[in-house]
Amino acid sequence: MSVDVHLHVWTHAFVDALRARTSPPRVDGWTLLLDGEPPYEIDPEDRRDTTGLELALVSMSSPLGVELLPPEEAWPLIDAYHEGALALGEPFGAWASTCLGEPDPDRLAKDLDRGLAGLQVPATVLPDDRLLEVLTARDLPLFVHPGPAVQHPGAPPWWAAVVPYVQQLHAAWHHFHAVVRPRHPDLRVCFAALAGLAPLHSERLIARGGGSRGLVDPGCFVETSSYGPRAIDAIVRELGIDVVVNGSDAPYAKAPEPGLGAAAGHAIRVVNPRRLLNRKETRT
Repeated sequence: MSVDVHLHVWTHAFVDALRARTSPPRVDGWTLLLDGEPPYEIDPEDRRDTTGLELALVSMSSPLGVELLPPEEAWPLIDAYHEGALALGEPFGAWASTCLGEPDPDRLAKDLDRGLAGLQVPATVLPDDRLLEVLTARDLPLFVHPGPAVQHPGAPPWWAAVVPYVQQLHAAWHHFHAVVRPRHPDLRVCFAALAGLAPLHSERLIARGGGSRGLVDPGCFVETSSYGPRAIDAIVRELGIDVVVNGSDAPYAKAPEPGLGAAAGHAIRVVNPRRLLNRKETRT
């Protein structure tokens, strides 16, 4: 049994809340409309295959921009997302979302206490200290996901996922280590999509005076979505195996095969996700 820390499910409650809107992010029929990205056709029959999963963590996709809306627009969508995700049943769990424009630590605490796994935020805006203190007090992790992107005129449909998302994750990775980590030494964090391979730029970082070789933060994890064996191998060589966790980004991608052998695969799919989420290790 393994853990998938990153997938998406379009629940009826959340889709209905998006349909009620007259401006992006909104759903027209089954077409998702966003500022800056091509329309996306939602498959109403789509359901995640959870075979072999002990836990599948649902994410509200941060490129929607919900967390960055004014509170009166953000909260109805966030509440609908939470209601739909929490109603999915086993093996599903969910990351919490919150309004970042006007942070509400008390509201986040109440949402987390309903059984949500931790807080997800867009890579474009890391949350203020009050929200991170709520996580630390509950020993729950932060999940950093790509946020809203701008589609360049004439760019192919894959542009946002390959260029802005990666740039956002690079910036968030370095901001976390330079600014957030010194203030929150006990916070566990996980970056989507191998942090856009930002850890592989350590030599350039060191050359510019930004650190020294061989320092690995054991509380800073990266998940594998949208990459494969070559990228995973490179990240493991840089960070070690203990901070790499399994994520699929389904339905947009499948969980990659690490290609590093059975022991490494077990660590990435089972042991490390449990460490990230502070779940007890059991034999499988």
